[in-house]
Amino acid sequence: MATRVKPWLIVFVRAPRYGAVKRRLAAGIGRAAAWRFYRRCSDDVARRLGGDRRWVTVVAVTPDRFARAGQFWPGHLPRIGQGSGDIGRRMSRALGSGPGGSVVIVGGDIPTITCRHVAAAFAALGRHDAVLGPAADGGYWLIGLRHGGGRRDLFANVRWSSEHAMADTLANFDRRYRVKCLDQLQDIDTASDYWAWRAAATPRRWEAS
Repeated sequence: MATRVKPWLIVFVRAPRYGAVKRRLAAGIGRAAAWRFYRRCSDDVARRLGGDRRWVTVVAVTPDRFARAGQFWPGHLPRIGQGSGDIGRRMSRALGSGPGGSVVIVGGDIPTITCRHVAAAFAALGRHDAVLGPAADGGYWLIGLRHGGGRRDLFANVRWSSEHAMADTLANFDRRYRVKCLDQLQDIDTASDYWAWRAAATPRRWEAS
């Protein structure tokens, strides 16, 4: 009997060094507040999603040296370096790092993400080749493939950090690929994102400070 391979969830994070994370957000709310938000949010996302045994959760870190030395995320979760290149090259590499089953990537800056959203992504990959979670700004908060690493050109010519990022990624799938779009969530990139989230949600203890 073949052994069932658990799907992989990869949480993409940047080491929360002061002044080196969330620069667009920092321009609106200050470097200290942006640093504090990202450090706490990335830990919370990894901790929350990493507690679900339906998938293997891996934290993918940049710069790579913090995959070994950083103490910013739950210590029981395995970590890998993202490697070099732009975000597309790093995500492509991560999608191919799993054991051969479904692989999903999410960011560490999505405070409203839950295990329900991740489970919906893996369920969609039972019937589709790829899955995307759209964000209101034209980007996306999740991407996944049923067979990780199968598309080296998936991120070619994507205009990152723009309203075209999701459309550009979708354009790289030809008609043979069945792609499912999930619910819209918002990653926190700008001050307007931050204040809209704070206004809409009941803060957790860390969110209130």
